[in-house]
Amino acid sequence: MVHSTRRDVIKVSGALLGGIAVGTTVTAATSTDRFIAQTKGRGLPNSVEVVHEMPGTDLAVVTGDESALRSSKGVKDFAADIELELNEPETNAEAPTFDASDYEGQPGDFLQWDKADLDVPEAHEVTEGEGTRVAVIDSGVLETHPDLAGPLNLDLSRNFTDDGGDHNPVGGDDHGTHVAGIVAADNGAGLGVNGTAPKTDLVDCRVFSDEGGASFADILAAIVYSVNIDADVANLSLGAYPIPRQGEGDFYGKVLNSTMTYANKEGTLLVIAAGNDEADLQHDKNFISLPNEGAQALSVAATGPIGYGWDADGDGELTDLVSPPESPAFYTNYGTNAVTLGAPGGDADLGAIGTGVPYFNDLVFNTVFTYEDTDGDDEPDTQVPGYGWKAGTSMAAPNVAGAAALVKSANPNYNANQVEAALKQAADVPAGYDKAYYGSGYLNILDAL
Repeated sequence: MVHSTRRDVIKVSGALLGGIAVGTTVTAATSTDRFIAQTKGRGLPNSVEVVHEMPGTDLAVVTGDESALRSSKGVKDFAADIELELNEPETNAEAPTFDASDYEGQPGDFLQWDKADLDVPEAHEVTEGEGTRVAVIDSGVLETHPDLAGPLNLDLSRNFTDDGGDHNPVGGDDHGTHVAGIVAADNGAGLGVNGTAPKTDLVDCRVFSDEGGASFADILAAIVYSVNIDADVANLSLGAYPIPRQGEGDFYGKVLNSTMTYANKEGTLLVIAAGNDEADLQHDKNFISLPNEGAQALSVAATGPIGYGWDADGDGELTDLVSPPESPAFYTNYGTNAVTLGAPGGDADLGAIGTGVPYFNDLVFNTVFTYEDTDGDDEPDTQVPGYGWKAGTSMAAPNVAGAAALVKSANPNYNANQVEAALKQAADVPAGYDKAYYGSGYLNILDAL
């Protein structure tokens, strides 16, 4: 078996990036009739239709004729909406999943190296997130999952797309369900998995449509909604890179900063995945990664072990690790001032994929769903709750979001800045590793509490 080091991966990243990068990328096309408008408080032209009002900000999402916006005295600035596309990595696609019936009698907590390394069971002796609210802005959360039905607030959960559905995921995209489980899975079936804050009030904000894309405008609207329902934390395991710093990229950055500043002022901490392009965000002067490089973002890089529960070094022992859980994942973006914290997101030995070994144990294990044909027409039509593995900064961010909920629960009077400060002050950069992958350091929940 050939084992790939991080240095090896960087050398061949150009060939692998399209299949392995997790998270989101900017598609080539922008919307021709959907716009983000910054207003002057004088109202919008009658010829445009308001999609999202975004109360508390000077922004609105509208559809209509660009010329009407251009000539309106009530519009300060505007730009076409852009679409983001969620790409699952090759490592995730190869990992197995189980439905709940297949998994009966097999508690999953022994596979959750991330929770063990973060001392989550010990943290739960202090708090499990009671009295807090976390919004997950993603591809939807499956409300029938036994480990999510308890924490999920159905009354507040929303669909921000125009596909006509509800908050539940559409198609086969279980990304948001996995993210939500990392935050708040409550082991509801008694044999499932654990989240970091299982007693938080979980709100699902679906921004990915049945066509597989997410609009930047819908994401902004979901952030504002999360703030206005008093979410203590909003998790965004999504992003767009590279976006040019100039031209329309400047406008996108400006409206994002405005939205995020509003969130911070009102007490909602925005925890955002740093991205999975292996990019040095600190020294990229031409492009920006959004939303994790926006104002007030708590940007999270990913770490993970190599060799958890499998013989990665070929010495016949299953008890040793080639690299520890706090080591940087091969795909993670980095940059000392661009990253706030490092947290478990999963890693992978690329040379082990397809060889029959359980390389996927190094990914993050939590809630997912599969599709089954239940009406006999040979077409998958039913979402079946289950469990499985994924890796990415998408998985690292919700570990931090859950930790933030625990800190807020233990300190109800903390504002967003104080919650973030507690997490940053408790974190340390692991000995022998580069600060660029951690910002303030590796997530330490017990010390933050």
